[in-house]
Amino acid sequence: MQPPSRWLPFEKPLQELEEYVQELERLTATRGIDKSAEIARLKARRDKLCEQIFSQLSPWDKVLMARHPSRPYTMDYIRLMFEDFAELHGDRRFGDDPAIVAGLAWLDGRQVAVVGHQKGRDLKERQFRNFGSARPEGYRKALRVMQLAEKFGRPVVCFVDTPAAESRLEAEERGICEAIARNLAEMSVLRVPIAVVVIGEGGSGGAIGIGVGDWVMMLEHSTYSVIPPEGCAAILDAFGRDASRGPEAAQALRLSAQDALEFGIADEVIDEPLGGAHRDPGGTAARIKHSVVRVFQQFGTMDPEELIRRRYEKFRGIGVFTEPTPQDDEVGPPATEGSDTA
Repeated sequence: MQPPSRWLPFEKPLQELEEYVQELERLTATRGIDKSAEIARLKARRDKLCEQIFSQLSPWDKVLMARHPSRPYTMDYIRLMFEDFAELHGDRRFGDDPAIVAGLAWLDGRQVAVVGHQKGRDLKERQFRNFGSARPEGYRKALRVMQLAEKFGRPVVCFVDTPAAESRLEAEERGICEAIARNLAEMSVLRVPIAVVVIGEGGSGGAIGIGVGDWVMMLEHSTYSVIPPEGCAAILDAFGRDASRGPEAAQALRLSAQDALEFGIADEVIDEPLGGAHRDPGGTAARIKHSVVRVFQQFGTMDPEELIRRRYEKFRGIGVFTEPTPQDDEVGPPATEGSDTA
């Protein structure tokens, strides 16, 4: 197990053990001191502690994991999962948006379209990619590539990983709301299978702009929420309009992959390697690939009209709830059904 480049607060006990193991391995390699028995004992202890820690993560811990700076991004999965990726640029209206990558590739002998948010590893790349917050031209580029895939009968893979869509004035002037809304409408009736994978942060409209699919998957430590926890805490009186109370807001938002599965927002949660996707990117990519290939096998032979009907019903069913009537308390008839489309 290789240590991440940056340890999260709840990983401090693991960090101490890992650094001690590395020191013993260094002594063994440089001075010929045989510490193999002690190293094996410490590694077993470390693995047991890691399993204990990651089985008890709080919602805020999940947020930190989804944002981990070493976590694999879309381009990492493209490299690990696909062959002959050919990136396409531009929306044919304004320009290119590096916050979204899109193109054509081969997956397990099948040509597919790939679309995904891309964050950056260092400050320079993060600024270039706008920290994964896509602009209107990014969503229009994504739609252009998806419609190209539809024209040639190729399924689509979407990787979601963004804190939110770009919200500055220039994005509003160029129609960010219309661009996201258009993607929702057009993806709803796309006549080819769409597999969506939330690999990190699934933030607000930035996520759903490429998040309409026949099967929505989330990595174990990813999140999906209408707003980042800090933003939620900053605007709600319940948290004193205090962004520092983000951990409390994370608890209230129910934003984990497990919550999304329970609510019917996600169809599948993909397990990550112990300690997170960044500890074994290749293993994580293999798990995602297995699920995506299975989805395309399942939906690839479906009639396009049936595909569209099923996709429509899937998303219309999100947020359905039952609301008791005053008579329920008296005679107990079945609750009436309603639909919350917020």
